[in-house]
Amino acid sequence: MSKEYRVLLYYHYVTIDQPEEFTQEHLEFCKSLGLKGRILIADEGINGTISGTVEQTDQYIAAMKQDDRFADMIYKIDEEEGHAFKKMKVRYRPELVTLRLEEDVNPLELTGKYYSPKQFLEAMKDEDTVVIDARNDYEYSVGHFRNAILPDINTFKDLPNWIRENKEQFEGKKILTYCTGGIRCEKFSGWLRKEGFDDVAQLHGGIVTYGKDPEVQGKDWEGQCYVFDERLTVPVNRVEPTVVGKDYYTGEPCERFVNCGNPACNKKILCSEENEHKFLRACSHECRVHERNRYVTEHELSEEQVKEKLAALV
Repeated sequence: MSKEYRVLLYYHYVTIDQPEEFTQEHLEFCKSLGLKGRILIADEGINGTISGTVEQTDQYIAAMKQDDRFADMIYKIDEEEGHAFKKMKVRYRPELVTLRLEEDVNPLELTGKYYSPKQFLEAMKDEDTVVIDARNDYEYSVGHFRNAILPDINTFKDLPNWIRENKEQFEGKKILTYCTGGIRCEKFSGWLRKEGFDDVAQLHGGIVTYGKDPEVQGKDWEGQCYVFDERLTVPVNRVEPTVVGKDYYTGEPCERFVNCGNPACNKKILCSEENEHKFLRACSHECRVHERNRYVTEHELSEEQVKEKLAALV
């Protein structure tokens, strides 16, 4: 039985004149349809994830196809029981993905080769191939391709410097790169080519497309795929699903994300519901005793109750 709601994930690199004006117009348009989600608009294009009923999302796709700029845009579609967002947000940004390069890369002019899921799967088997995860560490922690390299970085914009510092690992190798829906790899793979790496390919459509491919069915993916909506994770490997995420406190298998209770930290960690309560949803002692700890506020804990929980951890 089909579900009443859908989540659309999409992006498109295309020149948008007067993008800030378009941002406001697009927000009103999405609200008029009853959609919820998060869309970024830049001079260089659009990047969005939205949720709505089948009728609402069909209306959105139909309207976008009437606009020459977005007529060829590809949508990755998940059927869901309800909305994946609480609100509708459309924001203008200088870049669709934040790389902040000295010389920007235009994916319409320079990017890595597009590999289908099957091509990507086959290429990963070559011993002269390296697979680079172009996402953040918390995304990797809950799921990744087997033997993929996780760069030691905090944000996507740190990736170019890390590659330069570790260049010897990749010289003479075939480089494969991947991300959630493909948008980060469009620029990253182009940047790699600009840096002098000749054999560079990206997973076309990203992890989401890989998991839906009827032939590949997510093979060689371990764990789940992190997504930027209220679902937080979605399955990928439909042949041999595994759990690779580990509870931040105990190291036990876990795929449940929370944000550190200290709003000044807000670190994403994996933990069970039991450990969330035990450790006051905080990644460190400093965060547990922070005066603005959201866990303490939400559960209306008294000073004495907090002391008792802290004493139990000693």
